[in-house]
Amino acid sequence: MNNGFSLHPQLAADTTLVTDGPLSHVLLMNDARYPWLILVPKRPDLVDYDDLSIEDRITLGNEAAAVSKVIKRRFDAHKTNVAMLGNMVPQLHCHVVGRFKDDPAWPGPIWGVGTAEPYGEDAGRDRLAALRADLVSAFKHL
Repeated sequence: MNNGFSLHPQLAADTTLVTDGPLSHVLLMNDARYPWLILVPKRPDLVDYDDLSIEDRITLGNEAAAVSKVIKRRFDAHKTNVAMLGNMVPQLHCHVVGRFKDDPAWPGPIWGVGTAEPYGEDAGRDRLAALRADLVSAFKHL
């Protein structure tokens, strides 16, 4: 059921679908410098966090926590950054990014630092497969 939802063209261009959570598409950002996933609630016309229903805010929070745990475990990330900016892409979306003390932007935010490094075909396929398996398992517990 589409319910009027469509993915913003910029998100579609920059990401690949990993899997679906209870509420959101989970997308892999095409930047190999970071384990970087984006959650996009499958609801039409969402711009800001407060546009979500109370129930959907709870679900998105649970999805973000599950994704954060997967990133920490899978990539041994020092921490995860979880952010909803929406200044460039107005559709509500939530970034969950694994961070490392030796990453190119540490300790600052990742935005505006360096140039994205797209995944090679094999690396992208391997990362997608690993994340898909981890997330499908994690979402079973939500």
